[in-house]
Amino acid sequence: MRRRQFNQLSLSLAGLGLAACSNAAELKYKELDDKTKEELKKKFRVWWIQSFYPAETEALSQIVAEWEKNNNIKVEITFYNDGSINRDAENALNNGYPPDILFSNTAEFALYPKLAWQNKLLDVTDIVQPVKDLFSPIALKAVSYKNGVTDKRSYHAVPIAQLAAGLHYWRDLLADMGLSDTSIPRDWDGFWQFWETAQDRARSKGKKDIYGIGLPMSPDPTNTDTIFMFEQFLEAYGVDLLDDNGQLQIDTPKNREGIVAALTNYAGFYKSGYVPPKATQWTDADNNQVFLSKNSFMTANPGLSIPASQQFDSVVYTKKLATTEWPLAPSGKPLNYLVAVKQAVIFAGSSNQAMAKSLLSHIIQPNNLLTYLKGAGGRYFPTMPKLLEDPYYKDSQDPHILTATKQFQNTTSFYTAQNPAYAGVGAEKIWGKAIKSVAQDGVTPAQAAETAIAQIKDIFAKWK
Repeated sequence: MRRRQFNQLSLSLAGLGLAACSNAAELKYKELDDKTKEELKKKFRVWWIQSFYPAETEALSQIVAEWEKNNNIKVEITFYNDGSINRDAENALNNGYPPDILFSNTAEFALYPKLAWQNKLLDVTDIVQPVKDLFSPIALKAVSYKNGVTDKRSYHAVPIAQLAAGLHYWRDLLADMGLSDTSIPRDWDGFWQFWETAQDRARSKGKKDIYGIGLPMSPDPTNTDTIFMFEQFLEAYGVDLLDDNGQLQIDTPKNREGIVAALTNYAGFYKSGYVPPKATQWTDADNNQVFLSKNSFMTANPGLSIPASQQFDSVVYTKKLATTEWPLAPSGKPLNYLVAVKQAVIFAGSSNQAMAKSLLSHIIQPNNLLTYLKGAGGRYFPTMPKLLEDPYYKDSQDPHILTATKQFQNTTSFYTAQNPAYAGVGAEKIWGKAIKSVAQDGVTPAQAAETAIAQIKDIFAKWK
């Protein structure tokens, strides 16, 4: 982790061309009496996910510095990597010393729904409500969690950014195999068979270390990519685990059939030898490393962190590395993209709630959000549809950003937005275990599906 103390800096954020969004209400930090000011000399602490690029850190620094200058308050920000931030935040919470604000890259899959249910997250409706109309319905749905103590659903997180699963491939590796990306099929089966063909040709040329498909198969505790990609497969196969009221409907014939089909397809790539053998052990970073080492023709990964890591080399970024949309669903219909909404929360036990609310309100002002997201270089995308109209996204000269922006036209949310009990599915890595059992342990897809269904029903029955 990296800690950074921000103090008073000046900056200008003018000229971003967002007149239609720039008049949103912002919560103001109220003038305090002397006694309260003395109490607030204690550190105001923010834990934020580690940025990939200096521009992202600098953008956040400027936004926070402006708030500091306006309020004469110092903010201590600690930057954490993906593998530790959720664990350390929960440990700090259990020990009675959580940060005031947390922004995590993966907490929406399990941690946030659980903490909201346990009444450990502050209701932030008064932050979201003034700018509610600027956010997409998917973003608002994602941060509306149910509190198990009050038995009410309200905004317990602030939507900062969103991302969908990107598909990346090496154009030059395909050319070496006599293949062109202009001939990549759009139908579901044809699309995946294309990458199998690429590997077959590589083997015929004596290249044994290049695999066709870089899909994660791991139930590793730190791996959320498996959750993301497999649930995208479930969506493709028409599985709908919860009804409109958030109630479990996992064992309907249609859903059972879809789960078995998704497991058969997904784990089948591994069983057939088209996925790297260690994929059942991968953490979130491993598929990136394997792909960037050119040991797989393609991979799937949330957001654009993979191409963004190659921006320093214009030839690699624009000519060799490509991003494509997902194929049509097996039904032949356009695929709905699962969207992960990245969220900031305030802990209910924070002693600086007013400051935390004011800072988050400042961060989500449209001009500020756009500044931060541009600094992230395509790692994240806006949760405000108006910001997606900015030329940086809509008319981008960047082929990766332009392709990824199209994903937000047909979107759907993860199940944790509908029922907090589903957080247990992510926490216990139910789908990762099912995939690994089929891919490596000789379990049939039907058996793995039955086990997963029983485990999920048990999680929902015991949810408290």
